[in-house]
Amino acid sequence: MSIAGENVYASAAVWMGLAFLSALLATRLKLAAALVEIVIGILAGNLIALRTNTWIDFIAGFGSIMLTFLAGAEIDPQVLRKQARPAAAMGCVSFFVPFLCALSYARFVMHWEPNASKIAGVAMSTTSVAVVYAVMLETGLAGKDFGQLILAACFVTDLGTVIALGLLFADVNGWLYLLIVSIPLSMWLVPGVLRTIFARIGDRVSQPGLRFLFAIVLVLSALATFAKSEGVLPAYFLGLACAGFLFANRTVSHQLRSMVMSLLTPFYFLKAGTYVSFAAAGAGAFGIVAFFAVKVVAKIVGVWPVARTFRFGARESSYLTLMMATGLTFGTISSLYGLTHHYIDRAQYTVLVTVVILTAIIPTLAAQAFFHPHHYLEEGEEAAPYPAGIVER
Repeated sequence: MSIAGENVYASAAVWMGLAFLSALLATRLKLAAALVEIVIGILAGNLIALRTNTWIDFIAGFGSIMLTFLAGAEIDPQVLRKQARPAAAMGCVSFFVPFLCALSYARFVMHWEPNASKIAGVAMSTTSVAVVYAVMLETGLAGKDFGQLILAACFVTDLGTVIALGLLFADVNGWLYLLIVSIPLSMWLVPGVLRTIFARIGDRVSQPGLRFLFAIVLVLSALATFAKSEGVLPAYFLGLACAGFLFANRTVSHQLRSMVMSLLTPFYFLKAGTYVSFAAAGAGAFGIVAFFAVKVVAKIVGVWPVARTFRFGARESSYLTLMMATGLTFGTISSLYGLTHHYIDRAQYTVLVTVVILTAIIPTLAAQAFFHPHHYLEEGEEAAPYPAGIVER
């Protein structure tokens, strides 16, 4: 039960107040808002017994789905095509090597159950497009080919993560076949329908275009749920399909991001934090260190040699590898999916989420401090401003 008891408005006030506090701290400390929200959720869950309820679970779940949609929509299709070969090579090894290493470690060393080991493999395979994008912008690399390559490679990695999460736990049934048909069909139809709606009635306050988009996302998520899969799977593909439309309509993109980031995703990340137990973290300290080492070492073993194969220097390869070792959003989504579907317990969840938080911080700091490729920037060039929207995640 929530600390606010049965009073739904009091409960909402507590959660939104914590979301507001998180935003203030994130701005003050210049950290990703999602990271601060998770930490605030951890503190609130352990110190004031903050708990979820049915409506919070829905908002948090919808927030994770829309955040996944925005992550797919953040990748410029032109960048992805331009950097296709190196991005595909580095992105694939960035997913498969940590996935297999973490799954094997969880199964054969930690003796976790098979499904729990799969969750560990998926959670440890991720990168954070949002964190990486924020760093690229802040350091001036976002407009450079090298920065675009990192973003494209991170997208390929997370694509593998989303597909794995969606398919490893799906039942082979009629709903799954319907989902498989619906995803490419929606990718083909929805962008064109959105262009038509916004061209004709897009300036209305009621935003019929965004309402249509929300409805389609919910329909696809419902199909994924019936198929015993995860709603983030179709959302990611649909976001990728809509990326061109959103890049061409920045006002619409900003409105969508503001709506999702201000109302939906804070509940998701706060909720994710409430499941982390201080006691479980202390008891699982060895596992936290071990999984962190497994992920980072696996990323280095997988990505660094491939980067060198594409003739990047040791400094650039190290920087690229460390940025791809970051994790936040999809690592948290994968872990929470495992907990809510009873594939992992709270102690295992605490271990995985703690590692995810650490990988959002430590590799980023190491890359910036020791391997930043300053030579890609022209003399006197300043970093781009930190934008509002998904990059804050």
